[in-house]
Amino acid sequence: MYEASIGLFVPYLRNLSALLDKGVAYAEARKFNPTVLLGMRLAPDMYDLAQQVGEACRHATVAPALLAQCEPVALPALEHDMAGLQARIATSIESLPRAEIDAAAERKVFFRLKNGTELPFTGRALLLTFSVPQFFFHVTTAYDLLRHAGVELVKKDYLGRK
Repeated sequence: MYEASIGLFVPYLRNLSALLDKGVAYAEARKFNPTVLLGMRLAPDMYDLAQQVGEACRHATVAPALLAQCEPVALPALEHDMAGLQARIATSIESLPRAEIDAAAERKVFFRLKNGTELPFTGRALLLTFSVPQFFFHVTTAYDLLRHAGVELVKKDYLGRK
């Protein structure tokens, strides 16, 4: 359970941070404000890049905290600036007790949506059917938005392989 949560989230949060760094470098090389990238979206009813990063961080902090039976780390307010998003990612990379998380597979947990609705899960189901897919959806969409903007990214940037 620990490897399926912290073990996945932490490296991909680091990769997401590196993707944002590449976005900043791209903007600076073309002499435009990198903040412009943060408002990009693929469709009008979709979250923008900043919100995609915010949601990835939310799933990477809330799910492991639920499994560890502790309060999730307080994330900084979602800012539409690169430094704020990098701070949010850095705060999301945390260490939680492995034994508590590993023991949570059959434990009942409740994920609270932004509207206040609580969704019941077992720990395993939370990870495998909700939080991990949500996390990767948002990280992938952030990658796609940067690619769409012209940032030179390849699959190894997403995967974090050198």
